[in-house]
Amino acid sequence: MWSVALPLTPPVQPMLAKPAKSIPDGSGLVFEPKWDGFRCLVFRDGTEVTLQSRSGKPLNRYFPEAAAALLDALPDRVVVDGELVVDLDGRLDFDALSERIHPAASRVNMLAEKTPSRFITFDLLALGDDLLLDTPGVDRRRRLEDVLTTTDSVHLTPATTDADLARQWFTIFEGAGLDGVMGKPADGPYTPNKRTMLKFKHSRTADCVVAGLRWHKDSVPGEAIGSLMLGLYDHTGSLNHVGVVGSFTVARRRELAEELAELMVNGADEHPWASKEHDIARMPGSISRWRTTEQPWVPLRLERVVEVAYEHTEGGYPSRFRHTAQFQRWRPDREPTSCTYEQLEEPARYDLDSVLRGEVKAR
Repeated sequence: MWSVALPLTPPVQPMLAKPAKSIPDGSGLVFEPKWDGFRCLVFRDGTEVTLQSRSGKPLNRYFPEAAAALLDALPDRVVVDGELVVDLDGRLDFDALSERIHPAASRVNMLAEKTPSRFITFDLLALGDDLLLDTPGVDRRRRLEDVLTTTDSVHLTPATTDADLARQWFTIFEGAGLDGVMGKPADGPYTPNKRTMLKFKHSRTADCVVAGLRWHKDSVPGEAIGSLMLGLYDHTGSLNHVGVVGSFTVARRRELAEELAELMVNGADEHPWASKEHDIARMPGSISRWRTTEQPWVPLRLERVVEVAYEHTEGGYPSRFRHTAQFQRWRPDREPTSCTYEQLEEPARYDLDSVLRGEVKAR
C-alpha cells in the first residue's frame, strides 16, 4: 500500500498529549498553539507525498491541494508531523474541515477550491537518511526551521519557551478558533503513540436543560443511560440541541435511569423536539452525512437543569458544544427557561494570520 522509501515509513503513530490544568514556569517545555484540525503526518520521497491520519489511514484523496502545496514547502526526503486545518473569515472552522471527508471525488475537488486547507507543521521526524526520533525536541525544531519553506498554505507553528507568553497565547489565540496550548519536552525525544506532551485546553461551564436521553448501547432500554441530551434556548424562545453529557460510571448510568424515569412520563407531550412541525435549528439524532438513519432517543419533560463543563463551541449560530460535555452538578435552583445562549462565553475575535506570526495583540 505504501511505497515511501524513507528511514521512517507509514503508518506511524504520532506523539500524543495528556491534559494538564495550568501552564507551569521553569518546566523545560516548548509551548505551541494547539490547532483544532486533523492530525497529519507527511512523508515525502521525491515527487511522492503521502498524507497519513492519526489512525494510520491515507488522506491524499481528501486533500489533494495540501499534497501539492507540500511539494513546494518540503525538502525532497522528509517526514514531518503537523495538522490540517481549514479557516473561514480569519478563524479555524472544524465543520468546514470535516466536510472535506467525502466519498465523491467531484465534491472533494470542488471543496479543495472553495475551502482549501492549510498545513501547520510542528515537528520533524526524519530528514534524508537521518531518523530524528531520538533527537532532542529543540534540535528537531531548529532543523525544521532550516528546511521548511513556508507558503500561503504551509506554515510553521509558533513556538516559545516563555511560559508567560504561552499564557497570553492561551487567552488570545482562542479567538481565532484554536484549542489551547501544547507543551513539548524541550530536550525530549519524539515518542510515537506515547502521551509525552502536555495539553492545556479551555474549559467553561454552562447550565443546560436536560431535554432527553439515550440508553446505553450495551444495556436493555430502561436499564442504564448512555447520555443526557442538552438544550439551550435561543433569542426566539426555541430550545435547540447543543450536545450531550456522558462518560458516567456503570453504577451512575443505572442510578440515572431510575432518577429520571418520572420525567419520561408524558415526556413527548408538546416537546419541541418530538414533532417535526417545530422549527428548531438544532435537532437531535437527525440524519446527516455521518449517519444514514436517525438515532433513537427518549424525550423528557423539561424540568431538570444540569451544569456541565465544556471546552468551546462550534457551528455558527445557534452553536453547539464541540465535544461531549462533562457533568458537574444538578441545578435545582435554575428554571429551564433561564438556560439561554447568552451565558456561553465567546472569545474575542482574533485573526488567524496573527496566530501564525505568533502575535498576541487582539484585533
